[in-house]
Amino acid sequence: MLVHVIIACEVGFWLVVAAGLGARYFLKWKRVSAILLLSTPLIDLTLLAASVWDLRSGGEAGARHALAAVYLGYTVVFGHRTIKWADAKAAHWLGRGPAPQKPPTEWLARVWYETKIWFGIVALYAIAWAVTGLFVLVVGDTEATRPVVEQMAGWAVVVGIAALWPVSYLLSPSRRKAAPEGEHASLSRE
Repeated sequence: MLVHVIIACEVGFWLVVAAGLGARYFLKWKRVSAILLLSTPLIDLTLLAASVWDLRSGGEAGARHALAAVYLGYTVVFGHRTIKWADAKAAHWLGRGPAPQKPPTEWLARVWYETKIWFGIVALYAIAWAVTGLFVLVVGDTEATRPVVEQMAGWAVVVGIAALWPVSYLLSPSRRKAAPEGEHASLSRE
């Protein structure tokens, strides 16, 4: 059941965002749009409540609870950024704004940009661990919640792999061009 709730929350998130942007750009209801977009954390609360209910009612802790924790971490850390991106994209498609800003192309600026995203992933993982801790507290049985803790420990691999992205920008000589004297190096577009 919890997997279905996770899927419903993801679909619900995008439906609420689409409704909010539709209200803003098609109906010109800025206040309704703001209310809809600001209500997206209610979806997170629904998922958190469903996860806790599943565990409290005897559901076996496991990968689905770890996935719910990671989903909650993602929406806390990257949810606002995702909505902002969707808003900029919608405004551009409808001819009401410039194209969404692309990542920087200057080498060190891009390294810092990718590093900030990685820090966000680390924050996401920390929040997911906090949610997992909540699951353990709610159930009150460390042995019964061991599978979700083990699943969360496995997600550390994703954090490690994500670290390779900014490091690759930092170390890759093909991403740097020889800049004219006094200017910073920029990314190669080749």
